[in-house]
Amino acid sequence: MLAEGVLSTKGLLARYLAGFNDVTHVRQTPDLPNHTAWQLGHLALTMHKVAGMLDGGTPPAADFITGDGTRGSRDKGTYDTESVAYGSRPEERHDRFPSLTRCTAVYDAACDRLAAAVLSVPDAKLDATFAWGQGQQIAAHLLVMRMIFHNGFHCGQIADMRRALGFRSIFA
Repeated sequence: MLAEGVLSTKGLLARYLAGFNDVTHVRQTPDLPNHTAWQLGHLALTMHKVAGMLDGGTPPAADFITGDGTRGSRDKGTYDTESVAYGSRPEERHDRFPSLTRCTAVYDAACDRLAAAVLSVPDAKLDATFAWGQGQQIAAHLLVMRMIFHNGFHCGQIADMRRALGFRSIFA
């Protein structure tokens, strides 16, 4: 159920990407905190961190490089981990964020990896606690549930961006 919950966020979030393109996905509005490219990378990086607690792996080098927040590349299709980490500030820089298609693929791959990690570990590993946030200890199964909520929270921010940019409702 946890893995299916994570996988379900791919399609749910994708509905809200309708209308964005390779210009508007990095558009920043003064009244909203994060642009869409940042959110997709932030969600992917966060899910990879949780998956790593379960499978011991790291975010794929083809998707993320560790830098100073300026090394992401549209041409290479990579995010700089520091540009989408918690507390980072999104920049409206087309050169530092992947294309919308690539951002979406990175997000989808992170969902797939987290779901696979959940399915591959014994239940005891899902009950194990890990440090998260500001020194909080939390069971892995609760972290996975938090990732589902986190994906939904940022989907709400993308919905706000849609309104701020004058996009039609996804329900119209």
